[in-house]
Amino acid sequence: MSRNSRLTGLAVLVGLVVAGCAAVHERDPDALWKIVHERCAIGGRPCAVYDAKAGYALLHSLEGKGQYLLMPTVRMSGIESPALLQPGTPNYFALAWLERDRVSKAYGVTLPTDALSLAINSKPGRSQDQLHIHIDCMTAETRRSLDAQDGLIGPMWSDLPQAVEGHHYRAIRLPDLDRSPFRVLADSLSSPQTEMRAHTLVVIPTHGSFILLDDAAHGLDRASGEVLQDHACRAFLPASAR
Repeated sequence: MSRNSRLTGLAVLVGLVVAGCAAVHERDPDALWKIVHERCAIGGRPCAVYDAKAGYALLHSLEGKGQYLLMPTVRMSGIESPALLQPGTPNYFALAWLERDRVSKAYGVTLPTDALSLAINSKPGRSQDQLHIHIDCMTAETRRSLDAQDGLIGPMWSDLPQAVEGHHYRAIRLPDLDRSPFRVLADSLSSPQTEMRAHTLVVIPTHGSFILLDDAAHGLDRASGEVLQDHACRAFLPASAR
């Protein structure tokens, strides 16, 4: 097999695993890392951004027209990575939010800020072992539910009384993303080193601030905050763009 054919196959593979194909997950949970390390680090493509100095890469996902994945340029398995809590580690959520306009550009329309979201899945709820933050629209139900419960969310963690897309979350309001949401989560856990792996985080903009949602895998709940996103952006696109 030629090198070009092998790399093309790898690109297709990564689209499948990000879409959650279990069979592909079993074959190669490192497909995203291979894209970043073996391709983007050398020539940039297929990443939309590869910035070794800033420490992140951005890949346009094959699942959904507007979805992007932000990843470290170094090996980092996921939310459980100890490096996330070390001084000097890039604030990946803040970097992901800075790239949010790419979702609008992919659809060819200007989406409202409150249509967008950032999500990272837990270790049990993900298919890839390279940390990646999903940047995309949220579902209409997510927006409605959080708007209805907005007055209950303050600067301290609290459990939301109503489920969001069938899942129970706790929430905290952040004035901005200057402090890494990974650190915000870690500070609320008794043993971050062992507990982080089970958690999922979702960032939702609201009224000039952000809601940070957290769930932990338990029972049949695999803690995949990505379920709050709609990779077709149906609730926020004009009919002409769907």
